[in-house]
Amino acid sequence: MVSISSDVIRGYNDTMILYLLSKSPSYGYEISKEIKALSEEKYVIKETTLYSAFTRMEDNGYIESYSQMAETGKKRTYYRITEKGKSYYKEKCEEWHLTKEVVEKFIEK
Repeated sequence: MVSISSDVIRGYNDTMILYLLSKSPSYGYEISKEIKALSEEKYVIKETTLYSAFTRMEDNGYIESYSQMAETGKKRTYYRITEKGKSYYKEKCEEWHLTKEVVEKFIEK
């Protein structure tokens, strides 16, 4: 099975994470599992990539983190999207449509 190179998709990690957080707050491992499942295992985000994206997006005000006890009794860091993050997500979606339109002009069918 062909998988997606992290170089190709790197610019859209934020988009995928923000999409999931727009549905509900979540934590790293769960987000990683959702990305893998929704991509039908064609893309697996690396833990270091995920957490550097969290740090970058939190620094930019797109998400915020908070701690909460999990059902297991373990303290877990959750993330939620902010209003600024919702706007950024919309921008990234528009950028994707334009990118796809341009790149498709160079792909043989």
